[in-house]
Amino acid sequence: MAENLIKPENLVYKKSGIMTDRVLHYCPGCGHGTAHRILAEVIEELGIQNETIGVAPVGCSVLAYYYFDVDMQEAAHGRAPAVATGIKRVMPEKYVFTYQGDGDLAAIGTAETIHACNRGENILIVFVNNGIYGMTGGQMAPTTLIGMKSSTSPFGRDIKTMGSPIKMTELVAQLPGTYYVTRQAVHKPANVRKAKKALKKALEYQKLNKGTCFVEIVSNCPSNWKMTPVQSNEWMEENMFPYYPLGDIKLPQDENKK
Repeated sequence: MAENLIKPENLVYKKSGIMTDRVLHYCPGCGHGTAHRILAEVIEELGIQNETIGVAPVGCSVLAYYYFDVDMQEAAHGRAPAVATGIKRVMPEKYVFTYQGDGDLAAIGTAETIHACNRGENILIVFVNNGIYGMTGGQMAPTTLIGMKSSTSPFGRDIKTMGSPIKMTELVAQLPGTYYVTRQAVHKPANVRKAKKALKKALEYQKLNKGTCFVEIVSNCPSNWKMTPVQSNEWMEENMFPYYPLGDIKLPQDENKK
């Protein structure tokens, strides 16, 4: 009986063929899995599987090469934009993306991020921001909110001694080399659709050779925030979104005229 129901017209969801059958290592409720899924769906819908190269550095995304059935290259911690730059310059016809967390992109790889964007390297940078070092023990990251506790800020981030959280997306949007800069989320169906649309536009823009596309995805980290998935999503909405508001920050000039 069940076999009779598995027909195209009855399918609510089907796993993208770009995703492998490896079981994701991410914690329950983490946004990384959804971000992976929609990026894979975009690659499949654009029909660019054989033309896509991804770069994954150290961090929670360190095993991303297990999950995408496209060519993947590992990079040292924070160096994904530099590696992606080399790949794109040697093979400019390829679609090249990096997939990075906030500790990687906004701390260890700050220089690589800023200079790749400033040069306008024709790549897509996917930036997953959960406000903490997820893989290495829940340490304070550059994106950790003021007052937010972590393993290295047990009393909360103190702005006097630790500075303010860095808004990387607003920062790179000021650089002339960036072409499309946006901040999205994946905790609700409507947000997933918007994030997927942003990723699709960003990959399509690569054919224009107009500069770097930067897509931030504000996510949760139930394990290091020490919350249930539901609690972490609520906390994210109440605390992360006011500081990291969702939406497009820099659009191509022709879209601004629409």
